[in-house]
Amino acid sequence: MTISPRLPFLALALVLAPAAAHAQTPAATAGQAPAKQMVAGIGIANRDEIVLASKAFRNAASERQIVYKNQISMAESRRKQINGQIEPLVKKFRDDQSTGSATESELQLQAQTIQSLQQSAIQELNTMLAPVARSEAYVNEQIGDALGKAIIAAMDKRGITLVVPPANFLAFSNGYNMSGDVLAELDAMLPNAGVIPPDGWRPRAEREAAAAQAAQLAQPPRPARRGQ
Repeated sequence: MTISPRLPFLALALVLAPAAAHAQTPAATAGQAPAKQMVAGIGIANRDEIVLASKAFRNAASERQIVYKNQISMAESRRKQINGQIEPLVKKFRDDQSTGSATESELQLQAQTIQSLQQSAIQELNTMLAPVARSEAYVNEQIGDALGKAIIAAMDKRGITLVVPPANFLAFSNGYNMSGDVLAELDAMLPNAGVIPPDGWRPRAEREAAAAQAAQLAQPPRPARRGQ
């Protein structure tokens, strides 16, 4: 069972207003193809591709298979057992549905049973793989923190003042693509990431939510208005 990586996004990419990404100048001589001009200071980088291609992400993915081998193996075995229980029910439902040998209420009951088993299976497998998911979140946070610095470093070296994601453009010249520059900086800064979170570690979203809640509880109660 593969867990999709969750990549925290930093607020570094700005939305660029529609503009001509490619400009052309008149040919200097007859028959000469127009030369392309680059808009200075603009770079395009694909965060997802950079993270997935980074040494830290790939090395962590390989190391995680070793560190959490038992949890992954147990979850896979359990997944096969659950599939062995659910598949005959699905087959019977489809057969009864195609042959008309069951009433609508009976089919509905079968479908509800299958859905309930599937939902329980998802919860069970997620619980079994919780340490793996926690490891992924820990690695992604480390990469996310380093990625912001890598983007800034690549911008400084190339004289870039604005970085935007490729989704904002229909097409662009490869001269704007700075994903390779950012990847090189990221690999130099963080070739490896820890896969085992320290005791008590929680993802940033949980830490921020807990801090906000604590700050709210620490506020003194407002005095009651007169007349209440």
